[in-house]
Amino acid sequence: LLLQVATEASSEGDEMGMAFGSKLKDCRHLLESAKEQGLQVVGVRFHIPSSCDDPQAYSHAVSDARCVFDMGEDIGFSMTLLDIGGGFNGSETQLKQINSAVRPLLDLYFPASSGVSIMAEPGSYYVSSSFTLAVNIIAKEVGARDLHGNHDEPSPNDEPEFLYYMNDGVYGSFTSKLADNVIPAPALPKSGVSEDPVFASSLWGPSGDELDQVVDQCLLPELSVGDWLIFNNAGAYSLGPPSTFTESPRPPVYYTISTGDWFEMQDAGITQDISMKNFSLVPYFLHSSQSDEALSVPA
Repeated sequence: LLLQVATEASSEGDEMGMAFGSKLKDCRHLLESAKEQGLQVVGVRFHIPSSCDDPQAYSHAVSDARCVFDMGEDIGFSMTLLDIGGGFNGSETQLKQINSAVRPLLDLYFPASSGVSIMAEPGSYYVSSSFTLAVNIIAKEVGARDLHGNHDEPSPNDEPEFLYYMNDGVYGSFTSKLADNVIPAPALPKSGVSEDPVFASSLWGPSGDELDQVVDQCLLPELSVGDWLIFNNAGAYSLGPPSTFTESPRPPVYYTISTGDWFEMQDAGITQDISMKNFSLVPYFLHSSQSDEALSVPA
């Protein structure tokens, strides 16, 4: 068994970090109870939600884990495994920050000579970049302007706030929003990149449910119904079974590859006949991060 330890990693408005696990002050009692019942506790697990933007939360959790290891060994358990959980959102920047915060403490509290095995659960990190999600604006609302008072200079409330409704939401491809994930602001398609002014915006799914808010606040130029938004790193938890709440169909999936990469695959032995069979060009306006045309095929 692993003893799950609660963390103090909840970001504002997010209670998931404290929802699971034992507080440090309760761990000795639980370990003693496990010993009395003949259970074998071999280590500690903690989980930092991906919504936490403080890498030091990992440092605090590793320190707490060391305390629990000491408790377990004092009670008579052979503590040999530390699981630092998941919460890796696919961002290289986040991974480097976590590594910088965690590695020194792991070397200090769990050196190689201790014989402790250290594991993580980076599934989201590995699969996030495999999918890019394109969503369509199906409706929009404009927040109230400040029309009170006589003033020549604009006040903060003179700027409109936009609510955009998309054809996908938390009951579809953004289901991770219902757990502990923060959905990053989307990118604009290449054809939409401009010097237009940006406005406070929020993004909602199609259900009309108050929980179906995908992005609470971001800055976007004014969009129109029919415009597209691109969400990168959308591969984690986005293709689960369709929700019965909205009965929305699962979005179509297209495999894509840049022409440059495809030519390299041809050089590796893939023939021209195979390379063009059933392939089509991805509309250029949907490219948010690729610099050349891409070939695609429906999944």
